[in-house]
Amino acid sequence: MSKVALITGASSGIGEATARRLAADGWHVVAGARREDRLAELAASTRGIEVHRLDVTDRADVAEFVDRAARHHGEIDAFIANAGVMPLSRLDAGLVEEWDRMIDVNVRGLLHGIAAALPHFTRQRRGHFVTVASIGAHQVTPTAAVYCGTKYAAWAITEGLRQECDPSIRVTTVSPGVVTSELADTISDPETQEVMRIYRKDAIEPKAIGDAIAYALDQPADVDVTEMIVRPARQR
Repeated sequence: MSKVALITGASSGIGEATARRLAADGWHVVAGARREDRLAELAASTRGIEVHRLDVTDRADVAEFVDRAARHHGEIDAFIANAGVMPLSRLDAGLVEEWDRMIDVNVRGLLHGIAAALPHFTRQRRGHFVTVASIGAHQVTPTAAVYCGTKYAAWAITEGLRQECDPSIRVTTVSPGVVTSELADTISDPETQEVMRIYRKDAIEPKAIGDAIAYALDQPADVDVTEMIVRPARQR
C-alpha cells in the first residue's frame, strides 16, 4: 500500500513540485490549496494525486482536510506544511493588512496543520512533519521584517515540535533560498518590487526543494533530517 502524504499550498511552486516528486516515488498525495482550477490540472496530469480545496487559515477546514485523508486511507504518513505568502514591504509603508495575511497563513496555518495531524501521528506512533520555512528564518533583509518574523516563528514552532514529539514522529524544517515561484507576485509595494527583482535574479527551480523533501522522507525511521537549507549557489 502506498504511503500517504498531505501537502498544503500544492497548487503551484514548491508544493506542486513536491506533489509531483512524491507521486513519482510511489506516494499517494493528498494536495490542498485554495485554487481549485490549478489543483484540477495537477490531478489530471499526475497519477497518484487527489486534490481538495483548502484554506489553511480556517482551522476547521484544515482539520477536515486531515481527518478526511485519515478516514479514507486509514493512516497518514507525512504532513508537509508548505502554504505561504510573501507580500514584502518596508514597515514604514504601513501595509498592516498584508502583515496580518502573512501571520495568518505562515504562522496560524502551520499551527492549524500541527493541531490537525499530531493526534493522528500520536495514535499511529509514527509520522513525519515537514515545514517549508525560508532562508528568511535565518536572516533578515530590508522589506522582509514581517515575512522573516513569520518564518522565524515557523522555524521555532517546528523545532519545538521536534523536541516535544515522541522519537517515532520525525520533524523536518526545509528552508529554501530564492526559488522560482509566484510568491513575489503578491508584492504590492512598488519600491519593494524593484528590490526583489534584483534580489531574485538568481533562483533555483521548485523541483530542488521537492527533491530535498523527498530525501528527508525517504530516510530510515530512526533517522531524522532535522533541518536543510537549500538555495542557489550564487545566493550568499
